[in-house]
Amino acid sequence: MTCCAPPLDPYEAFDGTAVRQEIKLASRDLGDGLRQSDLAVPSVHCAACIRAVENGLMRVGGVEHARVNLSTRRVAVKWRGQEAPDLLAALAALGYPGHLFESEADRADPELARLVRSLAVAGFCAMNIMLLSVSVWSGAEAETRSAFHWISAALALPCLLYSGRVFFDSAWSVLRHGRTNMDVPISIGICLAFGLSLYDTIHDGPHAYFDAATSLIFFLLIGRTLDHLMREKAWAAVRGLMRLAPRGAMILQADGSRHYLPVAEIEPGMRLALAAGDRIPVDGVVADGVSELDCAIVTGESLPRPVAAGAAVQAGTLNLSGPLVVEASARAEASFLAEMIRLMEAAEGGRARYRRIADRAAALYSPVVHATAFLTFLGWMALGGGWHQAITVAIAVLIITCPCALGLAVPIVQVVAARRLFENGVMVRDGSAIERMAEVDMAAFDKTGTLTLGRPRLRDGATIDPGALSIAAEIARRSSHPLSRAIAAAAPAGALALSEVREHPGLGVEAVLDGRRYRLGRAEWALEGGTEPLGEKLTGTVLGCDGALLARFAFEETLRPQARAAIDALRGAGLEIALLSGDTPAAVGTMADRLAIGTVAAGLLPAQKVERLAGMAAQGRKVLMIGDGLNDVPALAAAHVSMAPASAADIGRNAADFVFLRDGLDAVPMALAVSRAAARLVRQNFALAIAYNAIALPIAIAGYVTPLIAALAMSLSSLIVVLNALRLQVGPASVRPTPAAAPEPGLVAMPGSGK
Repeated sequence: MTCCAPPLDPYEAFDGTAVRQEIKLASRDLGDGLRQSDLAVPSVHCAACIRAVENGLMRVGGVEHARVNLSTRRVAVKWRGQEAPDLLAALAALGYPGHLFESEADRADPELARLVRSLAVAGFCAMNIMLLSVSVWSGAEAETRSAFHWISAALALPCLLYSGRVFFDSAWSVLRHGRTNMDVPISIGICLAFGLSLYDTIHDGPHAYFDAATSLIFFLLIGRTLDHLMREKAWAAVRGLMRLAPRGAMILQADGSRHYLPVAEIEPGMRLALAAGDRIPVDGVVADGVSELDCAIVTGESLPRPVAAGAAVQAGTLNLSGPLVVEASARAEASFLAEMIRLMEAAEGGRARYRRIADRAAALYSPVVHATAFLTFLGWMALGGGWHQAITVAIAVLIITCPCALGLAVPIVQVVAARRLFENGVMVRDGSAIERMAEVDMAAFDKTGTLTLGRPRLRDGATIDPGALSIAAEIARRSSHPLSRAIAAAAPAGALALSEVREHPGLGVEAVLDGRRYRLGRAEWALEGGTEPLGEKLTGTVLGCDGALLARFAFEETLRPQARAAIDALRGAGLEIALLSGDTPAAVGTMADRLAIGTVAAGLLPAQKVERLAGMAAQGRKVLMIGDGLNDVPALAAAHVSMAPASAADIGRNAADFVFLRDGLDAVPMALAVSRAAARLVRQNFALAIAYNAIALPIAIAGYVTPLIAALAMSLSSLIVVLNALRLQVGPASVRPTPAAAPEPGLVAMPGSGK
């Protein structure tokens, strides 16, 4: 059902220098001298193809990594060097001609059209031959039977020459390079069935098997076409993302003129003019204008988000209400939308344990099945069955034992699971992460930015003197610190003439107003040099004027939506919950009490978080780490599997195995539920594939299966595996939380912030 398709076009000789230059220009810079080129390889269709392409490219000088994505027929190659390796020539030498990958979201699918045409020809020929066979099997006269056999041969020949090329070209492309794949025994079976029937027709035999040969091609093509359609269906989410990327944008020149540029030519710093209804082509910052954006692709929220000058915008979001001028901050291939597409494409590529098992089994297939068919032929000859019957049984063995179902068992589940997760706002970086997620028995959370949104709010702002609050807000606007932003948001912008504004990292912001020096920040620093007795040792954030206390500020953290429900759901699913944070013990303790988390560690440095995770792993625990900050990156990489919100720093998203796009923490138990369901389906698919071969092979060897029945059984087994994987689309979206969960608190006081 899923085997290697033939090369579409032979690789022609090009000037090697020009080809390498084009590959280099189309590559992405990954930093540290490493670049990545994406190539389309249309003839990749099975595990044997993947192994041949990856191993072959790894032998090319300068290539450090090669990974094939079966659904997109795409290979990502990472390489080093001043000159790009001639990857296209290497692919052609392997028997898999390719070209530079381009977005094919809006293009017709040539492989599907080719399969449909071949299926139509095979169906026409097979049906007419079977109609003629009815008369032959009903006892037609010898002359009529012979004429019907020759007519059947005339109908079967175009079926083999046109429809059979799907299998023949693929088999020849690997055989001439000294390898084999799943299409080799299929091609041998088809040719033997046709040859045996032609021999019987020439010698006026009573029966011919043209119906078996053509029906074999017909059923195999049905299976392959359905497999292709289901892969396209599973990949529809990525193609939908590709269609969100506009083809270009209107560029504003310094002299006020405008011109249109394709999206690939937009560089950082260019100013883009976007009308209402336009999609934003690249990540950027609003330079002018006020509008609302549909950010459902980024946050999953249906409510529009207002934006004005200074607001960051992501590629793929839709400008709803007003014209905007956006300054590009990244190229198209480095945009948030491109990152999501790459994450989705990477989801099938992981070489998890189950995938490696399936690949090894598929690699053993060809020599084992050829040997089995040959031994079957010899056995029937030895038992006196005759060469005619021995060949017929051997043909059935060749066909019925094709391990297409085994080859599909893992990748089709990974593709469907990745799409299900994406539809629920979770991106998967690696297909193996889905398997590792299903194995976890403990979840460790960071606090700030993970359990909370990382956006503190000023508490009891109405009780603060308005004049002091106005001064503090004006000073706070000169800082990007989260607490400063909370103070700035508590008062409207004023027109205070601040001077000598200076930010002291780790302490606060200092400014001069009307000859007096104000400090906003840590109490011990802001009140330094004061002469008034305080009566108590102040901590937290305060506003001081020449060392005198003017105002104290207390803050509260906003919990992520569904934080308590998500933790209850994880606990109900059998996971132990831990809180690992670098924040103060008081702040971490308050959060742990609110969420009923028993295992708590506060004041941890990044290395200490890694040590904690290593200790848990030494105890046999498989830990899911959820974090967002730069200090969480080592822990995310060290955990058994990891998740990060889309709001995390770039390095944090890159270190995590899963990225959730929405604010709610319900993405965590949902990802766990989908991953566990996917693991169950993979095991079921393995069981189905193994049971099929265990039952079918002895029956075929015993001679109870004709080539026609063998083709039908093989296609049906692959179809069952695919349909079983598609059950994941209608499975549970989240694990069931424990009953009677406590109401989720929205705000948590921040001890030590001035309380």
